[in-house]
Order: sequence, then C-alpha cells, then structure tokens
Amino acid sequence: MTDDTQKLIIITAPSGSGKTTIVHHLLKTYPQLAFSVSACTRNPRPNEIHGVHYYFLSLQDFTRKIAQHEFAEFEMVYEGKYYGTLKSELQKIWTNHQTPLVDIDVQGALRLKKHYGANALSIFIKAPSLEILKQRLIDRGTETDFSLNERIEKATHELTYAGLFDTLVINDNLEQACKEAGEKILLFLSEQI
Repeated sequence: MTDDTQKLIIITAPSGSGKTTIVHHLLKTYPQLAFSVSACTRNPRPNEIHGVHYYFLSLQDFTRKIAQHEFAEFEMVYEGKYYGTLKSELQKIWTNHQTPLVDIDVQGALRLKKHYGANALSIFIKAPSLEILKQRLIDRGTETDFSLNERIEKATHELTYAGLFDTLVINDNLEQACKEAGEKILLFLSEQI
C-alpha cells in the first residue's frame, strides 16, 4: 500500500510525440527516478526484452491479474491489446527509495492521476502539430498503413485530453522539452504533499 509521501511521475502523449525519447533522457539524468515497466498483451517488437521494456503477458495471464486486482490501472489501448501498470512494479520502485516514472497511454494516465491525486505529477507531451506527429510516425518505419492510420486517429482523439493533465510540454525542440520536463519533475519532487 502506498503512503502519503510516495510520489509518482506520469508521462503520456500520443504516439510520435517524442515521449519515449524524453523518458529515456529523464531516467538517464535523474537517478531518483526509476522506469515503471508496464504489462501488455501485444507481441514484443524486435529488440524488446520481457521485464525491461514491458512484461509481455498472455491474454489469460493479464485477465487473471485483472481479476486479482493486481493493476493500479489497465486499458484496452488497441483492439484486443491490453496495457496496464502493476501495483507490484510501483511498490518495488518505492521500496528502492525511488520515484516511479510511468510512460503510459492517455486513458491509463488519467486513471493513474485520479487514483494517486496530489501524489502524482501528470505530464502531457505534445508534438507541435498533427502533421509533424504523422511524419515522425512515418520516419520510425515501424508502422503499416493500417497501424499508421489507427495511431493518427487515436492521437487526434488523445489531443483533446491535453488540458486534463497537470502540465503540458510541447516537443518542438527536443533539448528544450527534456529540460522543461526535468524542471517540472524536480519542482514536484521537492514539494511537500
């Protein structure tokens, strides 16, 4: 169980906003942060490692954990693909005297923020425009035409939620976006709850 002093950093963004790059920078720069590995039911991409990038679970294992209330939040992000934050993962990080940094989809981020309230800082990363976001997804080279369209549709919808988060970081200049996110996190961690 969490106590009143355990804090959580939630970072969310539509695909292609640069969230993962910013998260990697923050984890490298601030040793007090630790990456909270999410669970999912999708297949690993090339070079993804179970327990490092995600906990890759079967649908059966994932739904069993739902039934046993092992998730702080979970969501079917894409049709048939569940993602979630395990309570045990957050607790492991707190036990190690670090602050969990959760890199998560928009709906999951809203659920975590609602659950943890003032103990959580939620940061929404936004690309400067939908056109730039689409180009970033194309440049990745990992999307089919179908998945690209699915991600753009989802991004368009997710952008409507940006105002529900504690703070917004526009990733127009990566170095500046990383600096801004880091400053907001340090300020939050220094505050009393």
